[in-house]
Amino acid sequence: MHTPRYQQGWSRLRQVDAAAGERVIASLQDISPDLGRYIVEFGFGDVYCRPGLSLQQRELATIAALTALGNATPQLKVHIAAGLNVGLSQQEIHETILQMAVYAGFPAALNGMFAAKEVFAEHDGPEATASG
Repeated sequence: MHTPRYQQGWSRLRQVDAAAGERVIASLQDISPDLGRYIVEFGFGDVYCRPGLSLQQRELATIAALTALGNATPQLKVHIAAGLNVGLSQQEIHETILQMAVYAGFPAALNGMFAAKEVFAEHDGPEATASG
C-alpha cells in the first residue's frame, strides 16, 4: 500500500530517529495521517535521502534551526536524540546550540541547552550533561 518513496522515507526515518520517529508518526494517525505521510515521504524520503550532506550534518542543521525557532522544544529533543543516534557527540550538539546564541538570541539558546541537558541525561545519565 505504501509507495517506494514512502518506504525509502520510512527506512531513513528509522535510521535517523529510531523509535522516537516512529512514535511521532504513530501519534499522528488519529488526527492527521496525511501529515505523517508527508513527513515520511518528503522530509525523510526526499530531503534526508539527498546526497551532499551526511546524516550528522543534516542533524546539526536541524538542531540549529529548531533551536533558533525557540518554540519547537519537543521536535528539538527528538532531533538531539537523533543526532546522538547518527553519531554526533554531545560536544558537537552543545556547540551548535551555543552558536545559536549569536544568531537567534540567548533565550533560544538557553531553551535549546535545557532541552539538550534533558536528552543527554536520558541518553547517558546525569553525568553526561557536564560540558565545557
